[in-house]
Amino acid sequence: MKKISYVLLLSFALTLVACSKKDNEKREKTQTTQKQEKTLNIQNKKSDEITLTTVNGDKITLAKTDKGFKFSNANGKIVLVDFFATWCPPCKAEIPHLNNLQEEYKDKLEIIGVLIEPNKDNNELKDFINSFTINYTITNSPANMDFATAVGGVESIPFMIMYDKNGNYVTHYLGAIPQEMIDSDIQEALKK
Repeated sequence: MKKISYVLLLSFALTLVACSKKDNEKREKTQTTQKQEKTLNIQNKKSDEITLTTVNGDKITLAKTDKGFKFSNANGKIVLVDFFATWCPPCKAEIPHLNNLQEEYKDKLEIIGVLIEPNKDNNELKDFINSFTINYTITNSPANMDFATAVGGVESIPFMIMYDKNGNYVTHYLGAIPQEMIDSDIQEALKK
């Protein structure tokens, strides 16, 4: 009798665990599907435009296309978007490389730093720019987060995306990347 009770109790416990596991899997699958649908909806809005504001008050309008984004300030250049934060050590480590690339390809490349720290004071950000002698465009506006969402979400930084001179997606980089790798991709994008 005790064996039957233990077997029934064990079966009941396993059923509860299995149901709980199935419920969790179902909930996770639903959340993943909702996130994918949200990203897909954002990516399918072709007429949407996002306007970023630089620390100097200039506006950069981004228009979503089927293959990427058109940048109002690109003027036929390759665009390298760098999502960063001022507190991020790898982001800071990449600045000299980005400065070098901007200088080397000044007529063919536009680097846009997109700050993803909400409510950062422009004067404080200008001090940061000056301390690192940043020679490329930095944006600081609430629209920065809209852009981060529009590219599918930025979950870790540094995160960079390269677009060719027509605004088509070329590649992206997650984490600190050697300058030579980015340089090689710029060379390939210039051939298109």
